[in-house]
Amino acid sequence: MGSCCSSELAETHPEKQNHQHAKHQQYQPQRASFSLHRAPPAAEGTPAPAAFAEFSLAELKAATGGFSSDNIVSESGEKAPNLVYKGRLQNRTWIAVKKFTRMAWPDPKQFAEEACGVGKLRHRRLANLIGYCCDGDERLLVTEYMPNDTLAKHLFHWESQTIEWTMRLRVAFYIAEALEYCSNEGRPLYHDLNAYRVLFDEDGDPRLSCFGLMKNSRDGKSYSTNLAYTPPEYLRNGRVTPESVIFSFGTILLDLLSGKHIPPSHALDMIRGKNVLLLMDSHLEGNFSTEEATALVVLASQCLQYEPRERPNPKDLVETLAPLQTKSEIPSHVMLGISKEEEAPPPLQHPLSAMGEACSRMDLTAIHQILVMTHYRDDEGTSELSFQEWTQQMKDMLDARKRGDFAFRDKDFKTAIDCYTQFIDVGTMVSPTVYARRSLCHLMCDQADAALRDAMQVQCVYPEWPTAFYMQAVALAKLNMHSDATDMLNEAARLEVKRQKGGKGA
Repeated sequence: MGSCCSSELAETHPEKQNHQHAKHQQYQPQRASFSLHRAPPAAEGTPAPAAFAEFSLAELKAATGGFSSDNIVSESGEKAPNLVYKGRLQNRTWIAVKKFTRMAWPDPKQFAEEACGVGKLRHRRLANLIGYCCDGDERLLVTEYMPNDTLAKHLFHWESQTIEWTMRLRVAFYIAEALEYCSNEGRPLYHDLNAYRVLFDEDGDPRLSCFGLMKNSRDGKSYSTNLAYTPPEYLRNGRVTPESVIFSFGTILLDLLSGKHIPPSHALDMIRGKNVLLLMDSHLEGNFSTEEATALVVLASQCLQYEPRERPNPKDLVETLAPLQTKSEIPSHVMLGISKEEEAPPPLQHPLSAMGEACSRMDLTAIHQILVMTHYRDDEGTSELSFQEWTQQMKDMLDARKRGDFAFRDKDFKTAIDCYTQFIDVGTMVSPTVYARRSLCHLMCDQADAALRDAMQVQCVYPEWPTAFYMQAVALAKLNMHSDATDMLNEAARLEVKRQKGGKGA
């Protein structure tokens, strides 16, 4: 099945146009790659989430148990118009799959283009869109799975404890950050922003569902809630604007303040009558700062202004909420009172080579020695040059690589990074070994994210090279993503076994 948005992927990543081997969360021989492949840079300070890709219907059926009703996680269960399923891919990654009704998106091209546009977004405050399926009449979206329910569940239908005040402020701030990011990335519109769109991840951190970033489908509505919660301008012209999103954010602030879904007009009457304390959630039992509550009430009233131009923008939201954040040292899952379960990494499936053993124990010194010893013998066939390409620029480029090799051998890793970067930036000659060496240099300099990007680029250049996966494994382990690191070790070992049985020699 061809990708409905292959041209867009090619435009975004031309160097990867001919290398359709990424795993995109699926563990298969010719598509094996850690899920970061093709992903845009993540927000600073966090590992990049899964890459965007096209899934087959068979993959998603397998992941969800044939779309079993036992795996439905939609708030309304089987009554929801577009069901959301929990699923697990072969690489043990949990996903959420939204299955649209048959004619929700009649035009497959429109669906694919919209999914690809949203799939470019990557942020730690989003439940990121990692893929889609466009197969016959089937239209499905695949996102990161958020295991700890919705804001609506924690606010309106809690069982053991309500959300404490500090956590409510954190929710408001994190969702404001998500909206600011989307706005800055040219995606300021969000359809039907409400407490059901705020999801909690495995760490208990709130994230904004990416589903609301998709444009309206034929059977969809920009606002599914009661008209009392709908922006007034939407009632006038039926159009969602960036200011409409701010109005909806104001309704979420009311939810956080009151613990109830209060119509904005009623809440504004209470605010004007200076009955702010009556607005507050009684289940907080007075455990909140009056100053902070007043600041949140003021912000909510600004968001709910009748005239769109009088509402704040996403940047204003972030700047207002940032100073209200306290207890940053306490993890969100502790505040929510939920347990955080760590899964054991999967067992190794093949014996490891010397390189594999060094990577499994993250012995960077041993990895360095092996890369020095193997030199460039694995580059054979990946960097052939014609006589016409042998220019002065080419000589300068090879000289840069030579200087990088000397620095690498002498463990001057920062200089090696600079020299190898000069070689790579020219672009005339592609060397998987250079990327692997620069990846190790980044690891030696405590730059695990950069090391992972280089290791993935190695695989893009040479998808059957075990070293590409070994280097990804080390970088992932450095990022505390141990299950994914084990997956990469297994894939590298599998490729080495394949070589020993008659493939290209190591």
